[in-house]
Amino acid sequence: MSYLTRIQENNNYTETDKIPLLVDNLRVGQVRQAYLPYLLQSEIFKHHNNVLTLSDTLKTFDQRTQALKTFAEQTVQAGITNRMMHENYPLMSKSCTQPLAFIDRSISTLLGTLSYGQHLNAYVMTDEGMKMWIGRRAYDKPHHAGKLDQLVAGGLPYDISPIDNLIKECYEEAGMSESLARQAKNVGLVSYKYEYELGGTEDIIYCYDIELDEDFVPLCTDGEVHEFYLMPIEEVAKIVRTTHEFKTNCNLVIIDFLVRHGFIGTEDEGYIEIVRGLRS
Repeated sequence: MSYLTRIQENNNYTETDKIPLLVDNLRVGQVRQAYLPYLLQSEIFKHHNNVLTLSDTLKTFDQRTQALKTFAEQTVQAGITNRMMHENYPLMSKSCTQPLAFIDRSISTLLGTLSYGQHLNAYVMTDEGMKMWIGRRAYDKPHHAGKLDQLVAGGLPYDISPIDNLIKECYEEAGMSESLARQAKNVGLVSYKYEYELGGTEDIIYCYDIELDEDFVPLCTDGEVHEFYLMPIEEVAKIVRTTHEFKTNCNLVIIDFLVRHGFIGTEDEGYIEIVRGLRS
């Protein structure tokens, strides 16, 4: 196994079983054919010429948002999704500057829309070298339970600023104060196209680094983290390279960190493919 393998695992998307979802003649997602009958019975969607669109009665942003909220609630009742997330993700194409509607995060994979998140690499410089704080996800989480994760990671709703969302996540997942969270540095992004259980999406993760003092001890306040570990960066790198212990997309964020901090360099096999693969 290798870093390149981890990147390839995050880009397993296929369009062979998908139907494009268009709004205002713009492609905003794609839906797995197996879910087409369910979507059509909601009367929110219509199907024509192998393209899925919204009902003609849904013309405004607010009308579309309300209808899609109702649809998201119905998917919970039907057992297709686990719960409402109450986080607004934008329904938009790559050419849009503004969303065409909001959807609840819970149906973003079902509709195959663009999704956004934030991950924070938290590291400590010690006499023994660099170490990184790693969290283990709670065992009762509906997705990737018990997997290793960044110290702080979460979705990025459209209607909250990135810094405000990061501050919120830093407190909830690691007990960080606002002043400490504001020390995090935005260092770029990774992107990938992944095939989830409900469908495939293109995910964009904004990456952040923060250097913490040795006396910092994280404290989860929302119950989503089972345990924290302060690991030597070499151990973190080995886990990424040789195991599946990390939540899949966390591997990309760590590989990006390893490249930026010189732990993966031009002399390493596949370096160019690794760097290119981090932004699909």
